[in-house]
Amino acid sequence: MPIDFSQYLAKVYFGNSVNDYLIALAIFAGAIIVLRIFKFFILRRLKKIFAKTETDFDDLLIDTIDKLGWPFYAILSLYFALEFIQIPQFLETGIRYLLILALVFYVVKAIQSIIDFGAHRWAKSHHPGEKSSEAAPVHLLARLAKGALWGIAIVLILANFGYDVSALLAGLGIGGIAIAFALQNILSDIFASFSIHFDKPFRVGDFIVIGDDMGVVKQIGIKSTILESLWGQDIIVSNKELTTVRINNYRTMKKRRVVFTVGVLYETPNKKLEKIPKIVKDIFAKIKLLDLDRVHFKTFAASSLDYEVAFYVDTGEYAKYMDLRQEVNLALKQKFEEEGIEFAYPTQTLYQHQVK
Repeated sequence: MPIDFSQYLAKVYFGNSVNDYLIALAIFAGAIIVLRIFKFFILRRLKKIFAKTETDFDDLLIDTIDKLGWPFYAILSLYFALEFIQIPQFLETGIRYLLILALVFYVVKAIQSIIDFGAHRWAKSHHPGEKSSEAAPVHLLARLAKGALWGIAIVLILANFGYDVSALLAGLGIGGIAIAFALQNILSDIFASFSIHFDKPFRVGDFIVIGDDMGVVKQIGIKSTILESLWGQDIIVSNKELTTVRINNYRTMKKRRVVFTVGVLYETPNKKLEKIPKIVKDIFAKIKLLDLDRVHFKTFAASSLDYEVAFYVDTGEYAKYMDLRQEVNLALKQKFEEEGIEFAYPTQTLYQHQVK
């Protein structure tokens, strides 16, 4: 006599028949199998395909999906399976809370991966081969964004758990204002570092002049920037100050304009005075990287007849400029000695009138 299983399947336990439990179990097992096939076959196939593409963002998306753990798959499968049977309210609520926690956790982790990816791509594209301190503000901004993301996630979880988050948000707003007032100097330096990073008024290795201070940019930090002066010591300047003062940056200077004065004695004859412009022009014609703009007898000074010389130096290197300036000075002194022209120096002549 065949066994009639229908009577066993029709038996009810805790509000559900055995048949309902078997259906729920089959759905749970089927969901696990489908997700396993997706993870170990389809996802791996997609990885191989996207690895051949030129973009990195598709690889990031696949890696993010691949990082979904089995606890998430198990909770998701259990949630769908339990939809087909009746379970106590507290158990249904607990499963729903677990699913919300898992969803929020993995979504936040995925967004964090995208934030890190964007920060690294930005740093790599805007600071190739430069020191990591150049990209520090971007990475700090990424960390702040990820921290804010977790804060938003916690608020969303509490709201889905049935808590009234309006009082919490109000408290956080007041607390944030109080913290901002307490840390306003530090925060102003941090935001100034963002301005320096994105505007790029200078970079590591640039020679800059700030008021009476000058030096090579050694490090651009979150709160301050360090310059290495020509005398060897470090000059530490707050980033806020660097965004409020005028900065001379000599990194991009390709040509330097120089104006200087040459003074000769009042006793110099006119014929020799007329020779001076030609002497200067001949000297500049023989020196490479120098382009004479003008030379003129400019003024009658207190103790000298002054000539103003203006020229361009086709280099931004300060040491090279000083070498060329020295060459000009030595050549001028030699030619003046050959022509019998004397340089002026501070003198005072006393005239006496004899009364008869």
